[in-house]
Amino acid sequence: MIGRVADARSDGTGADDDTGLQTAATTSDDDRPRGAGVARDASLGAFDRAAYALFAGRADTRRHERDRRAYRGTNLTVAFDVYLARVYALSWLLGIGLAGAAAATVLALSPAAIESTGTALLTRLSRIGNGGLATALPGAIQATSRTPLVLAGAAGLLTAGGVHLAVVYTGGRYLRWLAAARRADITRTLPSAVRYLNVLASGSDGRRAMLGRVAATDAYGETAVALRQALNTAAMTGNVDEGLRRIARDTPAQDTLAPFLLKFREHADQGPDALAEYLAMESRMLRHQQDRDRSQAQGFLELLAELFVVLLVLPALLVIVLTVMSIVSPALAATVETPLGAVSLRALAVYGSAAFVLLVGAGTAVLVTRLRPPDQSVDYPQPAGAIEALRSATRNPASATVAFAPIGIAACVASLLLGVGVIVSLLVGYVGFAIPVGLVAVRRSRLDDGKDHELKDFVHAVSGHVSLGRPFSEAVEHVARDVDLGPLNGDVADLAMNLRLTTPLDAAETDLRTAALDRFVDRVGTPMAEQTVGLVIGALDAGSDTGVVFETLQGEVGRLYHEKRALRAAMLVYVAVGWTTALLIVGISVATGVTVFTGFDRLSTMSALSGLAVDPAAVDLARDQFRLYVTTQATMIAAGWFAGVASRGRYEALLHSGCLVALCHVVFTGMGLV
Repeated sequence: MIGRVADARSDGTGADDDTGLQTAATTSDDDRPRGAGVARDASLGAFDRAAYALFAGRADTRRHERDRRAYRGTNLTVAFDVYLARVYALSWLLGIGLAGAAAATVLALSPAAIESTGTALLTRLSRIGNGGLATALPGAIQATSRTPLVLAGAAGLLTAGGVHLAVVYTGGRYLRWLAAARRADITRTLPSAVRYLNVLASGSDGRRAMLGRVAATDAYGETAVALRQALNTAAMTGNVDEGLRRIARDTPAQDTLAPFLLKFREHADQGPDALAEYLAMESRMLRHQQDRDRSQAQGFLELLAELFVVLLVLPALLVIVLTVMSIVSPALAATVETPLGAVSLRALAVYGSAAFVLLVGAGTAVLVTRLRPPDQSVDYPQPAGAIEALRSATRNPASATVAFAPIGIAACVASLLLGVGVIVSLLVGYVGFAIPVGLVAVRRSRLDDGKDHELKDFVHAVSGHVSLGRPFSEAVEHVARDVDLGPLNGDVADLAMNLRLTTPLDAAETDLRTAALDRFVDRVGTPMAEQTVGLVIGALDAGSDTGVVFETLQGEVGRLYHEKRALRAAMLVYVAVGWTTALLIVGISVATGVTVFTGFDRLSTMSALSGLAVDPAAVDLARDQFRLYVTTQATMIAAGWFAGVASRGRYEALLHSGCLVALCHVVFTGMGLV
């Protein structure tokens, strides 16, 4: 929480309570002697000790140099050699286990099956290369076919080797994935952290205390984690410069955080004025870089939307074309064996298209979520229990998912008991769950939007009173009494009451002003409140100039609110794209089902009288219309996910998809297609 900002005030070192962390979090693996990872952690179990004894030497090979570099950019608390030993041990355990299963499977086959399989495989190999290989293989074929153990052993060895290589490769990829995730988070949070440091530079704190305040603020994500690591290293070495140097060397953000830390150290050595000037300049540069990154993300989103429309339209058209082609191509009615039984090629293509559409919708929703700036997304807390979920179901979308899940299940079961088909019953349950949850999310989002709008006015009003020389607590009390802030009135009144109690009984106790502001952030519950009020907490505690603090705060809250409104306006275009695509597919599907399918059904009925060679079994009107309905409903869900995520997030995606599914069902039912 933001309240931890005050934790770094108690001493001049600015070091937080994490100085007792394992050195793996602050020291590069190259800076430790061999075996330090095991020696420093007596809690390693028998598995880790055995794995380390067997495989720790692999960490020194050239094969894992890239993995070692990636490890430096992660935040793992285990040494690199211990981690790699675990990966190798797991790879061989899985490899041996699956190898035994493969060998047992081969031995369980009949001798005839083994002989035919071995002969077929070796014959194929004999065709590769010149004829000399073919002349040398018959004896091997006979020997293999007569010895099942040879095939079992070969299958076991190939399985063990393949699993071992796959697990080791996955372990390295996991390290690179962690480093990439940290790099992306640092790129996102560094501009806000630098702006915070720029405000702190006007106070009396030294560089260690300034870094400590940023490190203690959760809103700055992995940037705060990196600074905590630097301060922990400084606490062990007694030198802040050494801590900054090591983190700059090991951080995955070599293009952003690393040069900033080195320049921060250089300007801090030149004096507070040089540091303040550098932070002001760096803050402006990072803001421009952030704006460019968002423009690039917007361009990628436009391309993604165009591709999304194409991928949604094609499956529906494919189903229509297959239905028409089945009249003149009886081969599409041929069946193939699947784990679920015999299925015709056309049915397989239809339901495969529906599954493909759902995958496209889910993948696109995930990409849109990642393209959205994380500081514009709200993560609602999960309810602690069923009772708490029911109490907050109308205010918290996360609670609503728990509270309304039984309604969706009950709707699905009731539909099945009434004789409705399985697919339609599942859609009814989805609608019964998705729409109420989505409505709660929209209601909460509008409340948060109103609070953010009034928060901007609240900051400006408080700044005006502070500029007149009033203390911060008195300024808040005046605003709470004289200004109507709409949905923020209750939160501001609570803040004013708590600020009256800012006289601690003991200087060692927690600062009650920080606790009051922290409670205010929790009550408002929006990212903008966390970023702006958090800036006030640290700056006032650091003794920064009050006028500079609130001048910076007004610019920060205005910028954040403008970015939020601009993002909302830009994303509404993609909401319209999702709905337009969905309605277009519904129109095409209904028109095809009513006219084209009905026409072919009449043609197949009159084929004996007209002399046309049309197989009556090739056209089943009810079956074909239902398959078209299934593909269309899959498109509705995918389009709703895209539109909802583009609008406000995953909870609103439930509302859009649920409404589209219900609309599609009403249209198909009204036209007599279902």
